[in-house]
Amino acid sequence: MEVIYEDNHIIVVNKQSGEIVQGDKTGDRPLSDIVKDYIKEKYQKPGAVFLGVVHRLDRPVSGLVVFARTSKALSRLNKMFAEGNVHKTYWAIVKSAPREPEGVLEHWLVRNEKQNKSYAYDKEKPNAKKAVLKYRVIGHSDNYTLLEVRLLTGRHHQIRCQLAAMGCPIKGDLKYGAPRSNPDGSISLMSRRVEFVHPVSKENITVEAPIPDEPLWQALAKA
Repeated sequence: MEVIYEDNHIIVVNKQSGEIVQGDKTGDRPLSDIVKDYIKEKYQKPGAVFLGVVHRLDRPVSGLVVFARTSKALSRLNKMFAEGNVHKTYWAIVKSAPREPEGVLEHWLVRNEKQNKSYAYDKEKPNAKKAVLKYRVIGHSDNYTLLEVRLLTGRHHQIRCQLAAMGCPIKGDLKYGAPRSNPDGSISLMSRRVEFVHPVSKENITVEAPIPDEPLWQALAKA
């Protein structure tokens, strides 16, 4: 486990693709339990360790996850996430370059629970939620394009769904139209940067995840 930032109230870790943030029906050990063990050992805490989950990343996605270490931080972070006061920036590798080098995508997303998938529509539909993001091209090679994505809303599979609707499915994302999977089962999407006002100290916090140590990520980042 890689800790990127920590203090008395919050801890930010770099999640690896394939890890789950919180326990689910798979029974696999979640990242939240690993972080609790880390805190217990590092600070020699007796008894149960408090850790609040304030947001999640999809299992095949890597990058920054913010946890609360105190109940005060948890309640305030929950409010900040709900009100859009935590700014998240993602990087995504896509096969097809967008027609415009930067832009805003607006769709209405309908979630299908059985398929665990969202569908994007240009006009409002029953049970749809509005989804908005900004993107810009920040790197490219002969075969792939690296996009920076800023989420303006937080919807189920929003980036995956909206980029696919634009004709730019994320590399490895079979569920949303990628032609083939990545060898490790990941998709080429990472939570790269998180910016927020600290829920207790009120300092401005900006945390960045390291670029994955893989040749394609490294090459596109340098390009």
